[in-house]
Amino acid sequence: MKSFNFLIKAYLTVGFVCFQVLGNFAQDQRISDSLKKIYLEDELLGLEKLELLQKLSFNEITDLPLSLNYASELIDLSNIEKNYEYLSKGYILKGNINRILGNLDIALEDYFKSLKAATKAQYYYSEGVAYMSIADVYSEMGNSNNAEIYYKKAILLLRKTDDTISLATALINAGDEAFNIKKYDLALQYFEESGLLFKKSDYLIGSAYNKGNMGMVYAEQGNNNLAEENINEAIKILEELEDYSPIAEYLTYMSDIYKKKGDFPTALGYTNRSLELAKKYGLKKQISESNLQLSELYEQAGDLTASYKHYKEHILYRDSVRNIETVQQMADQRTNFEVSQKQTEVDLAEQREKNQRNMTIGTAIALLLIGIMAIGLYRRNNFIRKTKQIIEEERDRSDRLLLNILPEETAEELKNYGTVKAKKYEATTVLFTDFKGFTSYSEKLSPEALVKTVGFYFSKFDAIMEKYGLEKIKTIGDAYMCAGGLNDNEKDHAYRMVLAALEIVAFVEETKNDVTASELTFDIRIGINTGPVVAGVVGTTKFAYDIWGDAVNVASRMESMSEPGRINISENTYALIKEAADCEYRGEIEVKNRGKLKMYFVKGLKSSVPI
Repeated sequence: MKSFNFLIKAYLTVGFVCFQVLGNFAQDQRISDSLKKIYLEDELLGLEKLELLQKLSFNEITDLPLSLNYASELIDLSNIEKNYEYLSKGYILKGNINRILGNLDIALEDYFKSLKAATKAQYYYSEGVAYMSIADVYSEMGNSNNAEIYYKKAILLLRKTDDTISLATALINAGDEAFNIKKYDLALQYFEESGLLFKKSDYLIGSAYNKGNMGMVYAEQGNNNLAEENINEAIKILEELEDYSPIAEYLTYMSDIYKKKGDFPTALGYTNRSLELAKKYGLKKQISESNLQLSELYEQAGDLTASYKHYKEHILYRDSVRNIETVQQMADQRTNFEVSQKQTEVDLAEQREKNQRNMTIGTAIALLLIGIMAIGLYRRNNFIRKTKQIIEEERDRSDRLLLNILPEETAEELKNYGTVKAKKYEATTVLFTDFKGFTSYSEKLSPEALVKTVGFYFSKFDAIMEKYGLEKIKTIGDAYMCAGGLNDNEKDHAYRMVLAALEIVAFVEETKNDVTASELTFDIRIGINTGPVVAGVVGTTKFAYDIWGDAVNVASRMESMSEPGRINISENTYALIKEAADCEYRGEIEVKNRGKLKMYFVKGLKSSVPI
């Protein structure tokens, strides 16, 4: 899946860099802020107004809906003026915003409208950019055939212009697509030409990414010397430009190449370099990816302890926002359990001391008055009854605390023996969820509002898990993880997990449509996989129940490759639920570090009868 930034800035995909060109000027929010004053004066007409709207939409970085409004106004005014050149630019801007928002189908429609307008205006540059944008979307959708066709059209048209950087951009993007479908010789041809054009234009960042991409091709072809030479040249330029994020990406990709070749020491060296760089400059996404790569490397090497350590770091950095309340509650569960036991002992000691004092007084008074002794005996019996009640209440409280952290069978084992042995389950269904756009929304919230919002969703998810007899494992930030098939003898855990996932999607959609709900609503992605896992308890004083294994990693990949409002399942899960669920085959999709995996979207149930 591709992600991108506006302008001539680069965006990375599978270690490669593609460009998006919108003009010969750079985006700058400050420009947009200054132009807003002119816009509010509303004194410009004709071409000057069209140019103003284009620049406002282009430079508005912090408020995408506002940028979209400017683009729409540019389109409307261009239609009135019958200015097809600016109409084409307006649709390009609108398409790019929809692309950032993940609306690829709408973006594709906008790009075709831009192409139609550019053709009417006989404006080769806009035609070429429109073709390139269409190709980029098809590439993101995984439609390589269409992507190749439109990249060729873009290159053919841009050769007729004098815009060297735009032509080089189309060539490097076409080379990236050729690399994705393993046409390495063709990719090198594109990269060699784009490299010459970037060098001719003295466009350093383009040259850097071009070198890096060529290095990736050489690595795939087994030419390690040329691969490292080009990657190192790219890194040197990027360091001078202080663009550290792609450096970390290139290093991780080199590690992946050597991992596939079975060269563990070299792969480990590249990943460690990537992690050190990412930590130095606070690149949280790269820190997460580097830790995931290290986790998989150590898992292959049989060092499960190190693998688990880096996998925890991967999850920790996957989102910069933490569900503070949930994490703190999990961390303090064990402490609360111990405190409750200590408090019971203190209460009993105080009551025992009081009882002894009362008995002494009662004995002395008994020599004088039998009646007073009777009252003392009554108080003693009443105290014993209350003490037993306190003990039972504290024991129940401790048990409830344990069951909040651990499955019932595991909790009993911990209470009886003080430790829990790790167990392997041959067939377990694992589910991951993630909210789209959570990070950007959460940055605007106070910690209290953030915790309240996440708690609203996760409380409902917990109830759904309980309804279908599934086990919640943990939550980190806006990610929710659960499993089925642990500590029970039922074989329909995959079916129950799909039922739960469908109910989660329905709840999130209902919340979005509820006018009384909070304005802060989200779309959710869900991924499910079935396979063997190992489950156990980690920690001694602050412990947690967790599961590990390749099935967990694949489930996480299913979630990251899903789409908003959709349930993405693996081939393993599909085999178990296909008779009961209506599924849409997505094909074999390239997954980082996993190769091609078959994936399916769950559309609904065929019947209510369990498998």
